[in-house]
Amino acid sequence: MPSPKSSHGYGFGTAPVFLAAISTILGAVLFLRFGYAVANVGLVGSIAIIFIGHAITIPTALAIAEIATNLKVEGGGEYFIISRSFGTMVGGTIGISLYLSQAISVAFYMIAFSEAFTPLFGWIHSHTGIIPKTWMISIPATILLLFIILKKGADLGVAMLWIVVSILTVSLLMFFAGRIAAVPESGDIFRTVEKPDNFFLVFAIIFPAFTGMTAGVGLSGDLKNPRKSIPLGTLSATIVGMVVYILVVAKLSFSLTPVELAADQFAMGKIALWSPIIPIGLGAATLSSAIGSILIAPRTMQALAKDQIFPVAQINTFLSTGRGETNEPVNATLITAIIVLAFVSMGSVDIVAQVISMFFMITYGALCLVSFLEHFAGSPSYRPAFRSKWYLSLIGAIASFVMMFQMAPLYAFLSSIAIVLIYLYIKRGREQEYGLSAMVKGALFQLTRQLQILIQRSAGEITAANWRPSFLAISSSSITRLAPFDLLRWFAHYYGFGSFIHFVRGPLNEKTQIESREKLDQLIKIGTQSRAGIYVDTIISPSFKTAVAQIVQIPGISGMENNSILFEFHEDDHEDIVDIIEGCQFASVVDFNICVLRSSEWHFGYHKNIHIWLTPGDYRNANLMILISYIIMGHPDWKDCEIALFAAFEEKELNKEVNRLNKLIDKGRIPISQKNIQRVPWNTKEKTYEAIVCEHSDSADLVIMGFSLDKLTEEKGDFFKRFAKIKDVLFVRAGQKIIISDDF
Repeated sequence: MPSPKSSHGYGFGTAPVFLAAISTILGAVLFLRFGYAVANVGLVGSIAIIFIGHAITIPTALAIAEIATNLKVEGGGEYFIISRSFGTMVGGTIGISLYLSQAISVAFYMIAFSEAFTPLFGWIHSHTGIIPKTWMISIPATILLLFIILKKGADLGVAMLWIVVSILTVSLLMFFAGRIAAVPESGDIFRTVEKPDNFFLVFAIIFPAFTGMTAGVGLSGDLKNPRKSIPLGTLSATIVGMVVYILVVAKLSFSLTPVELAADQFAMGKIALWSPIIPIGLGAATLSSAIGSILIAPRTMQALAKDQIFPVAQINTFLSTGRGETNEPVNATLITAIIVLAFVSMGSVDIVAQVISMFFMITYGALCLVSFLEHFAGSPSYRPAFRSKWYLSLIGAIASFVMMFQMAPLYAFLSSIAIVLIYLYIKRGREQEYGLSAMVKGALFQLTRQLQILIQRSAGEITAANWRPSFLAISSSSITRLAPFDLLRWFAHYYGFGSFIHFVRGPLNEKTQIESREKLDQLIKIGTQSRAGIYVDTIISPSFKTAVAQIVQIPGISGMENNSILFEFHEDDHEDIVDIIEGCQFASVVDFNICVLRSSEWHFGYHKNIHIWLTPGDYRNANLMILISYIIMGHPDWKDCEIALFAAFEEKELNKEVNRLNKLIDKGRIPISQKNIQRVPWNTKEKTYEAIVCEHSDSADLVIMGFSLDKLTEEKGDFFKRFAKIKDVLFVRAGQKIIISDDF
């Protein structure tokens, strides 16, 4: 067992995530109610229920895997993921309902655990005269379980999971190894009992079987590498559970009649090699499910308290306090124990179980919804290492909310009202935060971007951590040189927006206006043919610098303020450099990021490699240069492109700077392999910068390097004329602070 670590709790691997999930998936409903399902909806109906249930749970599992690899997952599991994506107001609302579902689930499982002993009740009564009741088993067993977890914590809980999962495995193997009985008409996959319950009622009863796949996520604070363990453990448990479910209903259908299945909740025992193994398996399944829930519920409450969700500061302090280096949630476990015992004492939680299902459905729908919104918003800051598909997330969200009202309209309505009331309570006194509204704005930005282009052809505030490009490009050679047009459409393909402005030199009169309209028609045609997601326009002005002064002040067409500008000149034509320097000076006044493309006949070659050069003078420009290369690489034209990053520093600084770059690339989730971060010792007295760049990058399709505007002005643009052996070069100057990861 891993030694405790304060930063990662117990430092568990993937196995506990899988065990907690699979032990909850293969739980009480599998042993007690799958026979009822086959009896009432037949084999085909049962398999349909399994597939519909997994149409909700698999997208949810994929959404969890995706979101978990986009952020540093800490304690609190699903609550942490939701709150850090939606914000603490929405996250806290769902977190409270999720916690109650998890806590009351413990009581549900312990009552089901006592049902495993009902085959012995007749024997006990005949030998002792005592009429046994299920509460005689459920209450003492619950107290014992809570005592063990409270005393030993998650370490022992995970060890117990290994034992109960082993028993569960043996019971299922003996069930599958049992003889298939000779059943008349066993080939009729639609046969049911007379007057069967309707499909949605059966689905409502069976659905709790599908809710266990996120059980392992609650251990996030105790995992060594949650970004790896959560996706792998959750998805593997979900798939294994689905396969087992299908095999179980198939064997039940071909082995027993619907009447036999409906009459005996332990019908699986009639098929197994040894019938007592089914109650034993039920006991193991329910106990393991209870363990899984009692492990995660206190951790959810502890995470809620850490975020100050509860109304009294003293309560938050008490509940967030943990024990030891592993931060075991002792106080939260005590409160959970009281809730569990209260519901176990009631003896039946059938009505509460339906409400719990509603809250689980809300949680799953919310997780799928946030994944869908993040996909559709297209924010460069959303860079998960694992990606689901937006349509799967949308299907999961819709299925969750639709099935809620199909299962139990009254409970769905009451659950929705409860969620709204909790949200309004949490919202009181809290400042507006980043979360749901920001994602909605991002989605609307994407919609607006596409609508603006569509309208033209047919007739949020950006922060340093959430920067996206909104480029202006200006050129008087728009029709004859397509390099700047192509570069702009790569910038604006998915993550941002681009406006390409053709410059017409001269006074505003009828002649220049006609020329302007002709050029605009040509640009629209080029944009349509190239499927460029950019806006095109023209500007008439007496000089290039006055044109730049005008366009840097115009509002962004996309609804977002422009933040960057692109200039261009051909390597054989240096006459435009003077104008470009003046344009750079105007752009710097409004804090624009500046890119200057020196194009060539190479026209970006085969689009297979981009070289980025960093020097001691590029600290200001580094993040923009790296992020621009990542954005370009996202265009289909640059499919299979590789980015190479060259660090040119003095020998004594080289190791430190390369290590810094490795951390930046890793934490920022930028697809640059460490082998592609090249160390280039640079002795400024022995070799010029131009010489070392030409030595390493003469075959690159695009070279990106930084520049200083002051030095460029002082040298009258000489820097742009160097690097004769390099083909296409993009000179970059950052005018804004841009963050790739929290540490950089």
